[in-house]
Amino acid sequence: MAEPTHPRQLDDERDEEDLDYQDPSEDTALLPREDGNPDQSQPQRERSASQSLLDTLSSGGSGKGSPWKRRWPSLLALLVLCLVAVLIMVFAFFAPNIVEQYAAQAVVFEPTSLSIDSFTTSGVRARIQGDFAMDASRVQKKPVRDLGKFGTWVARKVESGESEVEVSLPEYGNVVLGTAHVPKIVVDVRNGHKTHVDFLSDLAPGDKEGLRRIAMDWIDGRLGQLRVLGKATVPIKSGLFSFGTQKIRRELLFANKDIPAIPAYDIKRLNVHEAKGRGMEANVALKVLNDYPVDFSIPALGFQILVDNCLESDPYILVADAFTDKMHIQPKTGVELNATGLVRKLPDTLIQDCPDSNKSPLDVLLANYMRGKENIIYVRGSSSPSSETPKWIDELIADIIVPVPLPGKTMGHLVKNFSLADTHFSLPDPFAEPSTPESNPRISAKVKALVALPEEMNFNITANRVRADAVVFYKGDKLGTLDLHKWQHANSTRHEPSSSSSGPELLVESFVEEAPLNITDDSVFADVIQDLVFGGKSVLMHIKADVDVEIETALGEFKVRKIPAEGEIPVKPIAPPPPPDGNGSGGKWDSKFLPKITDLQILDTSPSSLTLSALMNLTNPTEYAATVPYFDIHIMKNGSLLGHATARDLYVRPGQNDNLLVKAVYAPLGEAKDVGREFLSQYISGWNTTLVLKMHEESVPSQPALGKALEKFEIEMPTPSLGSPSPPSDPDDGGKKKDKKPHFIKDATFHLLTSTATFTLLSPLRHSTVYVENINATAFYKGEDVGNILYDLPFAVPPVDEDGNGVTSPYLPVDWSLGSVGYEAVKRALGGSLKLAAEAEVGVRLGEWRERVWFMGSGIGARVRL
Repeated sequence: MAEPTHPRQLDDERDEEDLDYQDPSEDTALLPREDGNPDQSQPQRERSASQSLLDTLSSGGSGKGSPWKRRWPSLLALLVLCLVAVLIMVFAFFAPNIVEQYAAQAVVFEPTSLSIDSFTTSGVRARIQGDFAMDASRVQKKPVRDLGKFGTWVARKVESGESEVEVSLPEYGNVVLGTAHVPKIVVDVRNGHKTHVDFLSDLAPGDKEGLRRIAMDWIDGRLGQLRVLGKATVPIKSGLFSFGTQKIRRELLFANKDIPAIPAYDIKRLNVHEAKGRGMEANVALKVLNDYPVDFSIPALGFQILVDNCLESDPYILVADAFTDKMHIQPKTGVELNATGLVRKLPDTLIQDCPDSNKSPLDVLLANYMRGKENIIYVRGSSSPSSETPKWIDELIADIIVPVPLPGKTMGHLVKNFSLADTHFSLPDPFAEPSTPESNPRISAKVKALVALPEEMNFNITANRVRADAVVFYKGDKLGTLDLHKWQHANSTRHEPSSSSSGPELLVESFVEEAPLNITDDSVFADVIQDLVFGGKSVLMHIKADVDVEIETALGEFKVRKIPAEGEIPVKPIAPPPPPDGNGSGGKWDSKFLPKITDLQILDTSPSSLTLSALMNLTNPTEYAATVPYFDIHIMKNGSLLGHATARDLYVRPGQNDNLLVKAVYAPLGEAKDVGREFLSQYISGWNTTLVLKMHEESVPSQPALGKALEKFEIEMPTPSLGSPSPPSDPDDGGKKKDKKPHFIKDATFHLLTSTATFTLLSPLRHSTVYVENINATAFYKGEDVGNILYDLPFAVPPVDEDGNGVTSPYLPVDWSLGSVGYEAVKRALGGSLKLAAEAEVGVRLGEWRERVWFMGSGIGARVRL
């Protein structure tokens, strides 16, 4: 026997064992279990052999002292060998499944950093850093936990050799996501001991088509859960013991909350400008928050920008190419992404109207944007502009389409200032059918709109034509619609920002011709007219419109439809308000704004009516012109209809308007005849008389609502002079002219001997002869009767001549009031003159028209002759 060598070997093993195992409590607990549990099932033959061996060991050897003390190293070596044999049999043959369960549940790996070291031609080289530890508390079954703790305490450290890891998705036909080459790694597997790992791994993408399919499901939100399978064949050893090559298979299930969402972004800057010779360029700066502990640099990438077509089944429309520069991503830090888009030309499918629609895809896109609604644009991978970008990246992102929400921008008051100049109003065609476009009032005007452009638009833009559908409001209520659906030529001028806080502006000028104004609320229209006519101040109308603009840019000429526009239109009053009377109401208009009638003519007569024409002079105090194809207005007195006046084909310009032809019909009916007779009597007697002009439902036959809305407004005007010459001079007043009231009796001559009188009469008409058919008159001197005249033979009163001379009546018989104070005064004035007053009832005839009126006059100069 080589006994001297055994103690040294055992001592060496024991020394090494003491260095490796630092927990004496576990050592003392395990050895007694081995010594105190002899195998009672061994055959008697084995027990005898053991006893013989012990006896031999006890009696063998040499030296002083007890034989047991001299042989204890050999006994200890034998016991350790037996223990190792038992452990090898337990862990290598009897309990590999238990250890595997323990490792699967107790392993904890916390990544601290993931970065891409470099891109390769086949993938990326990633640097992975993290902390590895075994946490026995995660193991649920106590036997597995205890045995695992003991086994890992024995193994201390485990080394995995180089291996290939394959990650696949069973639910997608086992498509391979990618493979990774993992280098040799050594970790401490004892419970609670932490190992920091730091290694480089070469990652290669798997099946590109499969990856695109998974990416599209994730983008479309169809990836409810994801089961990932990882497989690897890993060589494992612990210390001097090699456990061979182990096949590792691990499944992970990612539920909804575990699957990361597309990161949110914020558009920090957008600048659109012309690219010299290449079209239009857009520079975009995005801020994206990186929530993950990853650190890598992204090479320059290329993309295509697409938008929706007319139908969902139609392919997307490519509108721009975009690319990004190389950028660095830092862990859990906001990333600013700068991208540049280039639009070379707008495709025809983008600007053409969709089938069965008057909107193009561009119309829908811009309308949503300017109304603050969200649009969806689509980003598809394309070839990178840089030769340094690996081709496999281009191939991987090709045909992957990511929908990107593009938030709209409420343009607010896009039209900053809206005004009408050289405005011309046209009343409807009188022969148009009601409720047709021709039956509406029309407006022609020079429209000026100052448009606030988005500050991102740093390129030239020209508006060639415009059209719109506008809704007009007054004091918040809808008045009607202004139909501007016809294209109108436009001119535009760009104004650069006046300050850093404002954006560019575009002044658009266009002449709108004959645009129909469809009044939908008569009461609101009545309020407008009341404020314009009687308020004496400007009214402010609010317009909301959808504007179509034909614009020209570096991309060519195209139409942009349904641009929301709002503006205020101040309308100046038709005339200053009438000043109030002493009671603060019921004032009269300034005479300079009231029409003046000249050159009255009788065109036709009937037994109950007169048809007249006259030339009218009026002043239009506004800056608006108007065309009146037909207009009819009632002539009222004391609430009774005396007749109506009609105007046709009038053009009223701002300022003075002379010789406007109007026609009127005097035809009172029923009780109105008495009112008319009273009015004519007062008028020829020189009283202050007025007429009321009032619109009615038939004022504009094709637009009854227009007249009905205005019929409650009445304009009271003094009765115009019908053409009487200037009043004669009064010799008793030093040659001063009398008042300007009509005086139809110029003077009178009384003949005492023949008891007759003659009168010089001034006709109120310049073109027609009036016939006096009978007279019943009484003359007064200071209230006392002079005499009475009864005469029933007709005589004519023709118009005055060019010198203003009237006609002398026939000799009219006078029945003197003999003995009266008045008669005595006449006799005393023989050879001279005096002033008389007269009251008369006169029957007059004008063509077929007859009327009996009364006359009351005073201050009539009368000569007295024999």
